[in-house]
Amino acid sequence: MKLAIVEPIGINEAKCHELTEKILKNRVEVNYYNTPADDEEKIKRSQGAQAVMIANKPYKDNILMQCPDIKMLSVAFTGVDHVGMGYCRKKGIVVSNCSGYANEAVSELVMGMCIGLYRKLSECSSAVHTGKTSAGLLGMELCGKKFGVIGAGAIGLKTAALAKAFGCEVYCYKRNKPENSGYTFTDMDTILKTCDIISLHVPLNDSTKGLINSDKIKLMKKNAILINTARGPVVETQALAAALQSGSIAGAGVDVFDVEPPVSKENPLLTAPNIILTPHIGFDTKEALEKRAIIAFMNVAKWLDGMPQNVM
Repeated sequence: MKLAIVEPIGINEAKCHELTEKILKNRVEVNYYNTPADDEEKIKRSQGAQAVMIANKPYKDNILMQCPDIKMLSVAFTGVDHVGMGYCRKKGIVVSNCSGYANEAVSELVMGMCIGLYRKLSECSSAVHTGKTSAGLLGMELCGKKFGVIGAGAIGLKTAALAKAFGCEVYCYKRNKPENSGYTFTDMDTILKTCDIISLHVPLNDSTKGLINSDKIKLMKKNAILINTARGPVVETQALAAALQSGSIAGAGVDVFDVEPPVSKENPLLTAPNIILTPHIGFDTKEALEKRAIIAFMNVAKWLDGMPQNVM
């Protein structure tokens, strides 16, 4: 049995060997690659492997069709929209994800973006570097603000907990309301209309693509900020950029884009005011990547035991 780790998953080779011995009990031959790969190289690296481990780069039908031995994909990521799921289901390929590994990492970035926007940290740093004072840099506090979470899954609820700890009044939206969450649940439009901060935590699928469009943004208050650490296509880029340019909303924090960074120089968010942009780092902490690797290896181990977990 062979396992091919075809792209970097945030651990070094020594850690890979440690997890192979500790979790997989050396039951499989592991081919470890810690360099990025294009589709052609991914095909080469996957040849002869029954199990393949990937991160967040595309692994679509054009790759899967060329790798007939694959029986299992361990996706070292939460979302699987970059995977050819239709093909996997058709061929009976088990796909397991690593949901939960970045709950803390993503939710902490959300709060960091909120503070960055409210306290104008980028402008403050620039003022110090250019010999200016605090003039014009009056900030705001999180405490007392209405904080809306759209997509109250594990990450959304973790974000809600942090917002509550900061003294925010938290409102949540989810299609299927969880029981005994301890938070006030309401409809999405109410959150958009009433909250000062709106944080998105929905998966990307047919129903969420373009979920936040120009009509939805028009519902937001003029002093509201929008944080997107979910998936880029959940928000219509042009609509968000236009709202920032016109001042119809106060600011935004964006960690995800329509395509993975580097972002095109033509992306209108690059010239929009009052925005914090990060190159998809929500999941990217030392602690989260270690958790992710363990889960990814456990997924393979459970599959070998005939009890696959985290199946998508």
